Amino acid sequence: MPDIITPDLVRLDTPLGADKHEVIRALAAVVGAAGRATDVDQLVADAFAREETSATGLPGGIAIPHCRTTGVDEPTLAFARLSPGVDFGAKDGPADIAFLIAAPAGGDATHLQLLTKLARSLVKAEFTTALREAQTPEEVVALVREALGDAPAPAPAVAPAAASAPSSPAPATDAPSAEPAPAATATSGPKSLVAVTACPTGIAHTYMAAEALEQAAERAGVTIHVETQGSAGSTPLAPDTIAQAAAVIFAVDVGVRDRGRFGGKPMVSSGVKRPIDDADAMIAEALRYADDPNAPRVEGSGGDAGGAGSHGAEESWGGRTRRVLMTGVSYMIPFVAAGGLLIALSFLLGGYEIVGPYGDIAVNNTLLDPPDVDALGLEHALFGSGVLAYIGALFFIIGKTAFMLFIPALAGYIAYAIADRPGIAPGFVMGGLAANLFGVADPDGVGLPATGFLGAIAGGVLAGLIAHWISGWKVPKWARGLMPVLVIPLFTSVLAGLLMIVVLGKPIGWLMGQLEEGLNSLSGSSAVILGIILGLMMAFDMGGPLNKVAYSFAAAGVGGAALASDAPELKIMAAVMLAGMVPPLALGLATAVRPGLFNAAERENGKAAWLLGASFITEGAIPFAAADPLRVIPSIMAGSAVTGALSMGLDVSVRAPHGGIFVLFAVGNVFGYLISLVAGTLVGGALVVVLKSMGTQDTDLATV
Repeated sequence: MPDIITPDLVRLDTPLGADKHEVIRALAAVVGAAGRATDVDQLVADAFAREETSATGLPGGIAIPHCRTTGVDEPTLAFARLSPGVDFGAKDGPADIAFLIAAPAGGDATHLQLLTKLARSLVKAEFTTALREAQTPEEVVALVREALGDAPAPAPAVAPAAASAPSSPAPATDAPSAEPAPAATATSGPKSLVAVTACPTGIAHTYMAAEALEQAAERAGVTIHVETQGSAGSTPLAPDTIAQAAAVIFAVDVGVRDRGRFGGKPMVSSGVKRPIDDADAMIAEALRYADDPNAPRVEGSGGDAGGAGSHGAEESWGGRTRRVLMTGVSYMIPFVAAGGLLIALSFLLGGYEIVGPYGDIAVNNTLLDPPDVDALGLEHALFGSGVLAYIGALFFIIGKTAFMLFIPALAGYIAYAIADRPGIAPGFVMGGLAANLFGVADPDGVGLPATGFLGAIAGGVLAGLIAHWISGWKVPKWARGLMPVLVIPLFTSVLAGLLMIVVLGKPIGWLMGQLEEGLNSLSGSSAVILGIILGLMMAFDMGGPLNKVAYSFAAAGVGGAALASDAPELKIMAAVMLAGMVPPLALGLATAVRPGLFNAAERENGKAAWLLGASFITEGAIPFAAADPLRVIPSIMAGSAVTGALSMGLDVSVRAPHGGIFVLFAVGNVFGYLISLVAGTLVGGALVVVLKSMGTQDTDLATV
């Protein structure tokens, strides 16, 4: 394994630029000159992008610009002692020590653990002092290697400090510790704390925050156990450790995994940089909250493994909206995929005639409703001519049942993402109302309209918000256990259900009716335009919100579509599926045609992209788009738009909501299906090659 840092990656007392962007660019050039970068421009772009999320300047004159990038194949550290110092956004002024930390996008755990050890060492005053006093690059390399070999493991438990033990030197900060250790002794008996640290990249701040909290806990004479949810992996805290903790500290910029485990604990919550700046104050605050019955607490009653509703303290509204929608859709997709594929298989085995005019199952002209299964005669069905039709009918029953549940699942898990487990039951109820599973009639005798996936989204959000509001009610201790299992689901179902039926049902139902009427009237150019729009949506964020909205729209139509192959809902499903297959296929083609335009990791991803694309897994294009969004995303959007337009124009239809090339048996107009897919793949792949060739030298030629 190559060394992470070597003397040629070190610059001492050298002016590298007037601002942080110039310094990052200069350090990236150092990495390139040392032969450690496959794409210096990509390394710079990824480091700049990380810098935009939050400043990487730390107290004490330290800067750690860092990123995960396809611009390097091996973890690399470039070090500079800056003279004069450069502002990286720290509160206490410019940085005179800078590490550029470059981790490969697919780096293994061993490499990442080495980087986490460096991050922990940077909060130790003796390490940074030695770096400032080093006389040669070789001394710097020796110090870093020693830190990587001797630094503590990523997330140890810190035992209470003995009275005679020398205290660790405090990390440099921009302000003195606000609360001293006596807070720990203000209460009877020793206390223990637990903490979770996490940052978007999961390389540096995650582990520096953990180290700072551990040092502060040692100074305060308390035990702390830290769970680092970073790129090097995460070892969850033991349930007993959480149960014994007096309070929990969340120092995160992203969602806390399985937040429900900490339910009911007093909570101190902040961004990941706060403990690096002032860990002593956070420890003291947690100890105060442990004895305060009115302190903020983690939602739930503890022991939950869920926590999809958790999120970082600094989550934006846009990020929260995306998380909520994606949670609902991710749990919905298995219902759609399993149910839809079973329905498609039922048609393959039994033919379309197994479904009667009212959606009933018929085998040999006998309805296969539950009372009629015995009347049909199992022996006759299995050993007579109707064996395949009978099996197909069973598949249809199972698949239709699974498919009917996808709208309740969408609503239920949207509510779950907002309110955690108490939101699931009322969310499913709202989804059942949206699908109108039982043909409910309103007080006027008019059937309650089925509001489909739009109603599921609205109902799930409504249930989640109400459940979250009720969970914040102050109740006596004896009633806390009843809240998540009885009070919250009951009151939420009543309130949200009444609003859905009385207020929202008819407007959303009317909107869905207009949408259905518009689909039925589609023909010619209007259908082609819709295909283009759906294609653009599927390729723009490759599994993100726009992609999932388009997919949900199509899948919902398949569930209620007529059997006729020209049903507009089936054409929309075909356009969406084909457009979603194009991005990975186009990139797989591009890597095969011009491998020199891609690095080694991308070429490997390109091989896998063929199967992912053929299986309708659009996310196979994400590694390429993340590495080069300005050239990749427009190219695959163009390819998917071409495919969507051709699919609609050629009247391609598909009865399966998933499966890609493996459900050709469910396709109407197979020839048009293949033409649309091949055309979009060729367009997308060609544009990727053309755009990446502009001003770019093939990496294969560059090494000759």
